Amino acid sequence: MTPSRRHFLATLALTANAQSSYDTAINNGRVIDPASGLDAVRSVGITNGVVTALSPAPLRGKKLIDAKGQVVSPGFIDLHVHRQNDENNRFKARDGVTTSLELEIGVSPMKKWIDERRGKSLIHYGASVGHVPARMIATNDPSEWLPAGPAATRAATDPEQVKTLELIKQGLREGGVGIGMGLAYTPFANRAEILDVFKVAASAKVPIFVHMRGAGAKDPGVVESLQEMISDAAISGASVHIVHLNSSSGRAFELGLSIVRGAKARGIDISYEAYPYIAGMTQLESAIFNPGFREQLDMDYKDIMLVETGERLNEETFKKYRKQGATVITFSMRQEDIDKAMAAPDVIVASDGWITNGKGHPRASGSYARVLSHYVRERKVLTLNDAIRKMSYLPAARLEKFVPEMKKRGRINVGAFADITIFDPTRVQDKSTYQNAAQYSEGISHVLVNGTLVVENEKLVEGVFPGQPVLGKVTI
Repeated sequence: MTPSRRHFLATLALTANAQSSYDTAINNGRVIDPASGLDAVRSVGITNGVVTALSPAPLRGKKLIDAKGQVVSPGFIDLHVHRQNDENNRFKARDGVTTSLELEIGVSPMKKWIDERRGKSLIHYGASVGHVPARMIATNDPSEWLPAGPAATRAATDPEQVKTLELIKQGLREGGVGIGMGLAYTPFANRAEILDVFKVAASAKVPIFVHMRGAGAKDPGVVESLQEMISDAAISGASVHIVHLNSSSGRAFELGLSIVRGAKARGIDISYEAYPYIAGMTQLESAIFNPGFREQLDMDYKDIMLVETGERLNEETFKKYRKQGATVITFSMRQEDIDKAMAAPDVIVASDGWITNGKGHPRASGSYARVLSHYVRERKVLTLNDAIRKMSYLPAARLEKFVPEMKKRGRINVGAFADITIFDPTRVQDKSTYQNAAQYSEGISHVLVNGTLVVENEKLVEGVFPGQPVLGKVTI
């Protein structure tokens, strides 16, 4: 054993022995901490919601968890969720997620949204301030979530653009984690309007999380859309995060990835995410399905499934349900491209999912277990350590410059918040399907949020709400 190794173990032992008993002790698990590179059998001591000890020997605690044969991982951080309510939080917790953030579409007004969740959340929550909802308010669009009225069907007037920017700035002051943009849902938002939003982000020193304007391999598509985002970032100095690069790129994923990496290599602060499924989900009434979508997205009516009934659409039913409004699942990607996305070392795993009254997409309830089972254990597309890094440390690291508290999340080290997921790597499995998304993942035995158990022995703990708001801190 080297002297440095002996010193490291001695330090761990001293830390552990400094306190004889902890609120919770997780003993004998395989602790994987991507931030430090630790991958060894360790025991974790938790006091007041914080990791206070890492020890090679078992620890004493008021609450003992025997993690022998299991992996002890930082809690997973999902940068792209929708519908942060109790129904969705329960599925997230069972999937190992300790922090869920709505950073794509975002919300407005921000303070009201945060206050509605205080003291009522199973897991941590937060949101960007959204260009889409702010534009909907400014244009008096009556749609419930994604625009189908003025915000989607016409250009904003100068006063409406000014009001949109004012609402975005207000949301940032109230705790927004950056700015969310869904350009595919606001096709009449011109380039100058979007550049103005990037300038606000640069001034506030916050990132933009963007669903780009176009998708697919055809031109205009992912290439033109990425060029717009990279150009705006370079002109303004803003940071940009591309949501679901997999579905936005379609069959041109490798090309999209090469553009993102090329921009990053030349100094643009850009990152991206992907979800581990070949199908997406959105609203049929939205601008995504404007005339020409089949050619642009290389998708036909039969590739669209109605969430409520599971039926595949044809031209007649497409027109019917588009007029009514409906949530649909879209099958437009290839498995080989999702394999490449999951294998990419710089990808952040995110879900982009939601479930409403038991109906939705399996990514809302099974994304993280699916990565661990389907892509690590079965397909061997990436290693266990890489998967944990992409689901915990990378999303925390992407945010920590803008949200300092994230330096204490996505990690298991002394001083970190005790957001911890414990799972059996041989048994973890997503159970949700496209036909039945409302099924809990298996093999994730315990989940702690700020040191409080929200999942114990694969069962949700009732009556606990330790989730805290994740807030940006901006003066603008």
